[in-house]
Amino acid sequence: MRMDRISNRVKSLAASQTLAMSQKSNEMKAAGIDVINLSVGEPDFHTPAHIKAAAVKAIDENYTFYSPVPGYLSLRKAIAGKLSRENGLTYAPEQIVVGNGAKHALAEVLLAILNDGDEVVIPTPAWVSYTELVKLAGARPVEVLTGIDSDFKISADQLRSAIGPRTRALILCSPSNPTGSVYSADELRALVDALVDFPQVTIIADEIYEHILYTGKPFVSLGSFPEIADRTVLINGVSKAYAMTGWRIGYCAAPADIAKAVSKLQGQMTAGVSSIAQKAAEAAYTGPQECVEEMRRAFERRRDLVVRLASGIPGLKVNKPEGAFYLFPEVSHYFGRSDGRRTIVSSADLAMYLLEEAHVATVAGDAFGAPGYLRLSYAASDEAITEAMRRIAHALERLK
Repeated sequence: MRMDRISNRVKSLAASQTLAMSQKSNEMKAAGIDVINLSVGEPDFHTPAHIKAAAVKAIDENYTFYSPVPGYLSLRKAIAGKLSRENGLTYAPEQIVVGNGAKHALAEVLLAILNDGDEVVIPTPAWVSYTELVKLAGARPVEVLTGIDSDFKISADQLRSAIGPRTRALILCSPSNPTGSVYSADELRALVDALVDFPQVTIIADEIYEHILYTGKPFVSLGSFPEIADRTVLINGVSKAYAMTGWRIGYCAAPADIAKAVSKLQGQMTAGVSSIAQKAAEAAYTGPQECVEEMRRAFERRRDLVVRLASGIPGLKVNKPEGAFYLFPEVSHYFGRSDGRRTIVSSADLAMYLLEEAHVATVAGDAFGAPGYLRLSYAASDEAITEAMRRIAHALERLK
């Protein structure tokens, strides 16, 4: 009999349902089925030309050797410049560590600050990897449920109630994956006023969607509140704003002791990240920014389109997200209904039904800690969104 060689640590992790649904839809496409994929959180635009040109130039100039563990100094200076210029924040390059995407940066921060048995407050719905990465670090996620009626935002009272003697961190994502919700300056101020009473809590602000914003107001970073600045870690990167998901460049900007610990950890795990991708990211931060606004406007137009179409489908409860590129409708109206062959008892059932019957890939809300919802990514063309919503409406009509 062969021994079980898989660690309990890995066994305890759930597989990423967003990646699983995207993979299944791609397999169906490969089999010749016309699937519209609204499951993946990835801009459908190509990386802007000046950024690609910088990567080619880096190859020609032989940036092909190991890079410094925390990232090239020139890139970290470019990130510090971005934080100063766009967010009014002051970071030294030594406080910035460049990782293999924002997910990698977040994982390293959690491993650097958490001990076994610590607790991390996570407002839900939340991105699928938050809870799993917290568990990987030996800590316990404390999920605080929000809903569509509160625009999926945690209140200061909820936050206070969730913090206990073992709480060591809070993860907050605004604009949010999966809901698209955006905390206003006043809402963030209320949370900061609560956090002042808990100095042991490190605040991890996932701001990867900061440029995909539809409020008409400037983005407000949690790092801009002086009361908590010395214990706030920013997670960000180039994937969403610059259509650079495959380049795998993210970063943390953190208090010096945390940044030093993250760099130490990265030195043992991956060392420095791709030299070519770093030079491309440097061009993203220092080059022309018109491309960011062009993509933002396209996403806003698509947001308006998908909200209008989804609002016309009976049984879907829809809000109007203010950022990112996700719609998160409440779908429990369809639980217990059947098309005569299968009965829908959960959002996972509904997501699979829509994939197999409507040939539209979505992600079940269960993956985000919100079992009564579905996530639809509108990072797709207007034509694809329109056809996908037509198919969804037709498939839902058959559930009686």
